[in-house]
Amino acid sequence: MAVGRLSRRPLALAALLLAVLLLHLGVGEWLQSLRADWRPVEPMPPPLQVSFVQPLVPRAPPPARAPRLRRLGSGDAAAVSVDRADAMPPAPEAAASTPELDVLTAQAPVEAPADGEPGPEWPLSTRLSYQLTGYFRGPVSGHSSVEWLRQGSRYQVRLEVAVGPRVAPLISRQMMSDGRLTPRGIAPQRFDEDTRILIAPRQRRTLLFDADGVTLADGRREPALPGVQDASSQFVQLTWLFLTGRQQMRPGLVVELPLALPRRQYWWAYRVLGEEVLDTPLGPLSAWHLQPTRGPGGGDLVAEVWLAPSLQYLPVRLLIREDAQNFVDLRMDSAPLQEAPIVQPLPSQKDSP
Repeated sequence: MAVGRLSRRPLALAALLLAVLLLHLGVGEWLQSLRADWRPVEPMPPPLQVSFVQPLVPRAPPPARAPRLRRLGSGDAAAVSVDRADAMPPAPEAAASTPELDVLTAQAPVEAPADGEPGPEWPLSTRLSYQLTGYFRGPVSGHSSVEWLRQGSRYQVRLEVAVGPRVAPLISRQMMSDGRLTPRGIAPQRFDEDTRILIAPRQRRTLLFDADGVTLADGRREPALPGVQDASSQFVQLTWLFLTGRQQMRPGLVVELPLALPRRQYWWAYRVLGEEVLDTPLGPLSAWHLQPTRGPGGGDLVAEVWLAPSLQYLPVRLLIREDAQNFVDLRMDSAPLQEAPIVQPLPSQKDSP
């Protein structure tokens, strides 16, 4: 019996050390916040099948078209109870050249193609990979990836984040947006946030979008503003708007769009801070730095994003904050991969009589 007790002692000590490690990472608090929103749902939609075969090479962006500006009024949010972030004042150096704050909305009207399908301006299916560093009750490291998948008018955005070794990460989270592409941009139909933590139950939060509104993670239904985005789709919506010239970058610009997060809806705003040169595996790349006008807090994550014009305005860096101390920094660690473009066959010539 004494031998048995001794043989079990190392296992008990290992379990105790693992529990201390998880508590150090604040997993208990995270799980408690997740359980407040969790409810059983059906499995996530299967991924669209895409082959990534060619690296994306930096190229000069196409000439931008003139944007369509409109001032936001109180009537824009009258039908929906949303939390609207107050726009931050312009920086002192920008105030002299920008006397008024221009707000671009993510709902610029465009003409629909005759066949109802989305136009060819949408990026090809793309996969980006990132190196993860950060701080969460202590220094953390890991890896992340983003996949933009498109088949006809259907799309998926899959974001995966893993903290710890690739073989057995301590914490992993997958966020997936699934829906349709429309002449006005992305129209989410479902958003899933799936979290796995070592030796802890798997957790899922789901948002459902339909013509009448949005069902939040806790089951509450609310009407949704036209053009509402989710936590993953918002970045591709921004990419599409800038890539097509529907909105143009310049320092001091504020871009605002309705955003549905698991707990609530917001009018979400990003301020364009300016262009920065980032060191990447492809060499120095110029990227526009967008920062939310709302700070972290309230249980929802906030993300700063760097969009590279020479890489189709794809996000080459994401800085995601939970609060003032805890964050993860995702930096592109290899060239993005895309599917092969579809080559339209030449029209066949009729045989002459």
